[in-house]
Amino acid sequence: MDTQSKNIVSNKVAEIVLCYRPKVKLSQVPKITSSKEAYDVLLENWDKSKLQFVEQFKVMLLNRSNRVLGVVDVSTGGTSGTVADPKIIFAAAVKSNSSGMILVHNHPSGNRFPSNADNNLTERMVKLGKLMELPVLDHIIVTSESYYSYADEGGL
Repeated sequence: MDTQSKNIVSNKVAEIVLCYRPKVKLSQVPKITSSKEAYDVLLENWDKSKLQFVEQFKVMLLNRSNRVLGVVDVSTGGTSGTVADPKIIFAAAVKSNSSGMILVHNHPSGNRFPSNADNNLTERMVKLGKLMELPVLDHIIVTSESYYSYADEGGL
């Protein structure tokens, strides 16, 4: 391929860059050692005007020592559901070079217990995490007053 043809092709192809640019020092980032700590960090970072209004799905990304690399907003739905696309979740985890993740969504109804759809999603995501060597450490259902942890309840 001549130089001119190469330039034409390269100008038509998007460059994909993998990087992670933290805003704070690692020593200042919360370390998650329990579901309660994860819940507290999540509540601090949740838009309170949406917690009891619409269902949202997020993923908390962790490094090898369970320090929070970030919380990614995956989707916002309606009053009774939202979409959790595994490709988006795992793309964010891979891009940030995460070592683990905590799946999170809220129930605007205030009911902290999982639905059958929640159970099915958790099972699929845990299997994918094992396959990719990127474990799902928990799936937390958040309400304004409490939470449900699959890890605490033996659901992983």
